[in-house]
Amino acid sequence: MSDCTWCPGCGNFGIWQALKGTFSKLNLSPTNTVAVFDIGCNSNMYNWLGMSAFEGLHGRASPLAEGVKRANPGLHILAIAGDGGCYGEGGNHLLAACRKNLDMTILVHNNQVYALTTGQTSPATEKGYQTKSTPSGAPDLPLNPVLVSLAANASFVARGFSGDLSHLTDLIVAAINHKGFSIVDILQPCITFNSLNTFEWFRKRVYHLENHDTGNKLEAIKKAMEWGEKIPLGIFFQEERELSESLSTTDSKVKVDFESLMKEFV
Repeated sequence: MSDCTWCPGCGNFGIWQALKGTFSKLNLSPTNTVAVFDIGCNSNMYNWLGMSAFEGLHGRASPLAEGVKRANPGLHILAIAGDGGCYGEGGNHLLAACRKNLDMTILVHNNQVYALTTGQTSPATEKGYQTKSTPSGAPDLPLNPVLVSLAANASFVARGFSGDLSHLTDLIVAAINHKGFSIVDILQPCITFNSLNTFEWFRKRVYHLENHDTGNKLEAIKKAMEWGEKIPLGIFFQEERELSESLSTTDSKVKVDFESLMKEFV
């Protein structure tokens, strides 16, 4: 394993600890679990998890994870990405994953900037925030990933905070235990390139959802639209619904003539 390259105090450390706690609680191991990463500061975790893992292209964690799940449906699958990769380049993949409801979990390290490339604006950046790519301030309203996931019909939608380790661990456990597609948007301060959305900024605003009906999508949407002085954490919505069928080529129902398919490209 290589040395940790995250900045001291980075929000990634909290997510890393929450994942290790999750693995312990659920007895997950390299034999029954695979984590798929895209490119970003978050993907450096690949080197320190001690878990079966694969690092792919930026924004492509979701389809890669889906491929692993379809090839081996018995595995627990985690797609781990940043806000740039999942909500920017990988936005269409996220929408497709929400609709399909394959049994897998996406964890998004949301620090609201492109941190690995030194702090450009991401889809989640607050409007008006000055970055090296927007010196006059970010001109666009930020994407609301919880609201988007709800609208795209994800069957489990949650938000956590890397500064609330116990709560975040419980959310990830619940997401993995959910039979269907689950997404956890994780607020994760970037201490180097995001001087606005700091640990202190979040701690003044976040609160846990309590007495919230997770089966009521309209109520979930209302809560998802809270942002600013109050930011809710927890499970916004959860429902049990039909899973996407596996397309494994080992399934007796699937007959694929690979030789004929390859001739198309010769």
